[in-house]
Amino acid sequence: KGVDVGQLQAELEAALSEKTEGTPDFRNWSASLLADYIEERHHTYVREKLPMLLQYSEKVAKVHGHAHPEVVRLAGMVRELASELEQHLMKEERILFPYVRQLARAAKGEGTVMAPPFGTVENPIRVMRHEHDHAGELMRQMRALTDDFTPPEYACNTWRVLYQLLDEFERDLHMHVHLENNLLFPKAEALEKEWTTTP
Repeated sequence: KGVDVGQLQAELEAALSEKTEGTPDFRNWSASLLADYIEERHHTYVREKLPMLLQYSEKVAKVHGHAHPEVVRLAGMVRELASELEQHLMKEERILFPYVRQLARAAKGEGTVMAPPFGTVENPIRVMRHEHDHAGELMRQMRALTDDFTPPEYACNTWRVLYQLLDEFERDLHMHVHLENNLLFPKAEALEKEWTTTP
């Protein structure tokens, strides 16, 4: 990918050490560093947790679905979310993030920008934002369906763990979407605008 791993690690460690109330100040991060962080932290998290969410939701639906049809519906929603997020991450990693990194390198005078097949960066960003909205809506529906991820008192351990994982997954997804929608995407648009207006 043309990334200096040592430099990336040093930048990530430096950025992570700049804490504001326990959280890095992402606003000061470059677009390239944000893309790297999102991919390393949030994409990895999604890929680790989705198989567990799928497994647990299917198990709970199979065991308790006859008496609790909502868990059957929940398992279907988890499958839909997993399918969409897998495609979403792939598009970001293969299309959007490499282009953002290319723009960032060009802005530092470290290369040129190849014309992307998607026109401007606004086009994939519009698609990503739409997909973020849909994933957020699915999570809201799951939260409503499960009474804020609150298992019944008599729920088995798998059911309890499923709801806890869904709650954690939603929190991570909110941060993931925030970093992209409110920080990475505007920075990418600004980089592209700077590149296209530079003589």
